[in-house]
Amino acid sequence: MTDTTRPGAHARDAQSRAQGSGALDSPARPQVHLRDVTLRDGLQLTGGLLPVEEKVSLIRTLLAAGVPQLEIGSMARPDLVPPLANTLEVVAELTPAERDRSWVWVATPRNVERAVAAGITRMQYCLSVSDAHNRANVGRSTEDSMAALPRALDIAQEAGARLQLCFATAFTCPFEGPVDPRRTLALATDPRGDRCAEIVIADTLGQADPQQVGDLVGAVHRARPDHGIVFHGHDTWGMGVANTLAAVQAGAGTVDGALAGLGGCPFAPGASGNTASEDILFALKPDWLTAESFAAVVEAGERVIGLLGETGTSRAAQGARSKAPAFPWVLPDPDATTSS
Repeated sequence: MTDTTRPGAHARDAQSRAQGSGALDSPARPQVHLRDVTLRDGLQLTGGLLPVEEKVSLIRTLLAAGVPQLEIGSMARPDLVPPLANTLEVVAELTPAERDRSWVWVATPRNVERAVAAGITRMQYCLSVSDAHNRANVGRSTEDSMAALPRALDIAQEAGARLQLCFATAFTCPFEGPVDPRRTLALATDPRGDRCAEIVIADTLGQADPQQVGDLVGAVHRARPDHGIVFHGHDTWGMGVANTLAAVQAGAGTVDGALAGLGGCPFAPGASGNTASEDILFALKPDWLTAESFAAVVEAGERVIGLLGETGTSRAAQGARSKAPAFPWVLPDPDATTSS
């Protein structure tokens, strides 16, 4: 029986009836997977190292809430990205089922060797479309990274692991400016990437607009119909959610976000936080998302920024704490009194 004394209960019932009635005869929402990247991209620019137990707890909280995939760390040198230094310790605490939903950043065949030795089954091989950023980020040219890709794929396949191919600075570079989309498309269709599971298109600086995102994601999707497309966006210029929706409409099946809008690249001046996972979920409302699971995600983001001393930028998380209890996505006020 519905607890009608709980704040928002009538509104939640009404929303459920409206969603089930088909009165507007609306087309079904596209089913897109969110990958939460808080524990990799989200932590890169933070000052503190979250303890292993806190990272494992966050992984389990998000998976239990229904988030399909996570990016949980990096094989980058710990001295270069200190907040990710305990990635392998985190991996060691996960069950095989949890690892199969968790991705780790790699950039070289040696990274892949170390990752598979640790039991990692999902890896994102990242390189930059612009040479200047690739040299700043991983210390080699874009062509050198592409030349090493076949060996990285061999290692991953021998271990039964999946390897994504991620293109950072797909739209703009902090050192070279606008990136010719034809260069990104040429790399995405390079036969050396044929065996990759998915292609990730990253708006590293958050400077793209929805038209640019839709055009490039659509072009890659048409050129690589046998590959899944992932969009990784940042919200530097306030276009994070709009760009994410444009990517979905153009064929992206997975989109990245970080709790509370955390994130940025330490080797990309001008980059700010990722598009907030809370904002993406509220915009897309995948089938698994309920008011309760949304609340769990919001609360997880609040805990992370509290531990790190950071400020969250998610507008949906702010809305969830508003004083509008009739709206079903607003979190119940813990101080509200109810009658039995």
